[in-house]
Amino acid sequence: MLIGQRITVIGAGIGGLAAAVALARRGAQVTVLERASAIREVGAGLQVSPNGAAVLAGLGLGDALRAAGVVSRAVQLRDYRRGAPVLRMDLSSYNAAGHPFVLIHRARLIELLADAARDAGAEIQLGAEVQPSDDPLPGEMLRIGAEGIHSQMRATLNGPETPFFTGQAAWRAVIADEAPPESCVYMGPGRHLVTYPLGNGLRNIVAVEERQDWTREGWSHPDDPDNLRRAFAGFAPEVRGWLDKVSETHVWGLFRHPVAATWHSDAWALLGDAAHPTLPFLAQGANMALEDAWVLADCLNALPPDEALALYQARRRPRVSRAIAAANANSRNFHLSNPAVRLAAHTVLRLGGALAPAMPLRRFDWLYGHDVTTG
Repeated sequence: MLIGQRITVIGAGIGGLAAAVALARRGAQVTVLERASAIREVGAGLQVSPNGAAVLAGLGLGDALRAAGVVSRAVQLRDYRRGAPVLRMDLSSYNAAGHPFVLIHRARLIELLADAARDAGAEIQLGAEVQPSDDPLPGEMLRIGAEGIHSQMRATLNGPETPFFTGQAAWRAVIADEAPPESCVYMGPGRHLVTYPLGNGLRNIVAVEERQDWTREGWSHPDDPDNLRRAFAGFAPEVRGWLDKVSETHVWGLFRHPVAATWHSDAWALLGDAAHPTLPFLAQGANMALEDAWVLADCLNALPPDEALALYQARRRPRVSRAIAAANANSRNFHLSNPAVRLAAHTVLRLGGALAPAMPLRRFDWLYGHDVTTG
């Protein structure tokens, strides 16, 4: 049982704050340590799929999620040059089942989780520097590393590693623009662009380009918007119109990290990107972190710590590995460079969508239809 147990969470991102809520509501005394002096937006928009929405509902934030974001009615795949539809995946069946697809600004979700953590009794300490150690503080049951891809705790548990540069870089931007409640993916040779609404008259843009000249990893590298516009100059007129509105953008290199072999010791546990960094081709980074948070709290509440942590890794590692593999496959399929291959692939998608419109999305029932809050 967690009642009265002291647990420290390192990192006030989505996974760390969700863990703080889940643990505190089960009776733990939770402290969240965040290096930054303020809880700031990192990134821009994100997509909460039904598996992530199920966790937020379990944390009592289902209604708040809907109110703060936009319930998405579909995902559209489009050809890059003319914007011609390739495939439309209707999300109404998932939305009607109770856990919707929600498009939301990352800052709003962080705000919801931080407020919920404080309401549950967790303490959030900002400007806190933490050094990895395998020894808990006196009276501390566990420390949870939710510090992202550069996790010091991951290095302590697994040793140094060299991530693999994928040959891709991504821009992110937010513009003032009304958009229908759908996600659109424009697929082109060696690049693609995703866009969707965030509510309050904002549109999120993430654009990925294959390139070789990149060495840095991270979200916070400002870039000239003209570089983004040049990279996607051959895309459909509506895409070029959105990019003309971009006044500020950031770019980052996409690196592939292995799923950590070891997620825990007697005193530490990894969560979210610290355990399994995910490329942004299936919109599952935040959702996997939300699932981690719930499962970790559930295991710790039911079992002694050593058994709980072993079960947590056993339950989570195969699932996140499958999600990451699916995201990597999307990367290849979005960027087909050979015109004949791209035409054939898009034709198959169009025909499949016309003959069996529910089938393309059904392939992901294992992902979106899974609810970790039900056991």
